[in-house]
Amino acid sequence: MNRTPTFWSSAFEDMPRPDYADAIVQPLPHGASADPAEWARCIFSLSAMPFWVRAALGLRQAVVPLIGLRPSSRNTFDVTRVVGDEALIVAKDKHLDFHCAVGVDVETRLVRVVTTVTLHGWQGRVYFGPVSMAHPVVVSSMLRRARRNMVQTAAAHT
Repeated sequence: MNRTPTFWSSAFEDMPRPDYADAIVQPLPHGASADPAEWARCIFSLSAMPFWVRAALGLRQAVVPLIGLRPSSRNTFDVTRVVGDEALIVAKDKHLDFHCAVGVDVETRLVRVVTTVTLHGWQGRVYFGPVSMAHPVVVSSMLRRARRNMVQTAAAHT
């Protein structure tokens, strides 16, 4: 019996009414890990990110001081906790709060990345305006790259 995916995410627990939210879903490759923390680490690993995403993050680090924000720390995308089948990443700053849940649903064979953002003040709006337009493309690209890496990792262990 096929189960229909349901939509719930720990990304909404502390942020039930975000200013921005998106969900990117892709098939779980056969043989790939079902560990959501492993998926989150792979998706947000700088070494695994497509070059153009790394370049965009580097540009972000250079530009944000112009609007009075500090560059991101190295541990911004570290897994905060695992809740059920999701690894949750939480980052809070003066301009926005960011939650990202990376989930693995073994039964439906899906991997999902759910992002929620609450903006704070004009700096959050100025910063996140352009980011919101690129965010789905960036996350889709990162998830595709992670899928390839997870398949290669699984093949290397067999």
